[in-house]
Amino acid sequence: MATRLALGLEYDGSRFCGWQTQPGGCAIQDRVDAALSEIHAAPIKTIVAGRTDAGVHASAQVIHFDAQHDRPLTAWVKGANALLPPGVAVLWAREVGPDFHARYGAVERSYRYYLLNHPIRPALMAGKVGWTHGKLDLGAMAQGATHLVGLHDFTAFRAAECQARSPFRDIRLARVEKHGHYVTFDFRANAFLHHQVRNMVGALVWVGLGRRSPDWVAEVLESRDRRQAAATFAPDGLYLTGVRYGCEWGLPEVEQRLPGLP
Repeated sequence: MATRLALGLEYDGSRFCGWQTQPGGCAIQDRVDAALSEIHAAPIKTIVAGRTDAGVHASAQVIHFDAQHDRPLTAWVKGANALLPPGVAVLWAREVGPDFHARYGAVERSYRYYLLNHPIRPALMAGKVGWTHGKLDLGAMAQGATHLVGLHDFTAFRAAECQARSPFRDIRLARVEKHGHYVTFDFRANAFLHHQVRNMVGALVWVGLGRRSPDWVAEVLESRDRRQAAATFAPDGLYLTGVRYGCEWGLPEVEQRLPGLP
């Protein structure tokens, strides 16, 4: 009888072509599935909570899979980490019931975007943070972010290739904070559309630069027209920082943050 397992992962998305498996084997899923299959001594296909794009990172991703052969939980963590490449690590493993689903069972997801606001582009943190050199008005961005909170049609903030059936998403947190030369954007919602977070960050940066007023964010939402919004912001500073499930599953709910960053 198969056993369903849930695993927590962190990874550096700049090293890969996104989460979802690719013919050339350049995706994170390709490396994770291969490592777990070797531990299992049989093929394993994982299901992920959120399929991140190329260049997008995760500090608290969740996957599930079914194993036909018994292995101790330590094998799925330490054993897999011995086989995974630098930039990908398993954080924890839990046995769950057959009804658990990493994607459809998630009740909330959290993302954080790290933006360096400084005249000089990042070097040591290149690929790990976004960057803009123009002076940002934090108050204006925070005011603009309030328009994103709630249940809305986010058609104007979704990618053209987005395959979601509905454009409606319930944003429960949209927060902008300044930490020295860094600005952080925190978003929490039931789910997100393709490129939605990067498009919201792009809009708020335009507001911060004075190109648009804070109320313009509401106008873009109402327009339901992607052409009215700002350009999609770079993936570099985007991190999936948390996925929450019902307490019945007993999974960790800690939102991870990057060491050395706010």
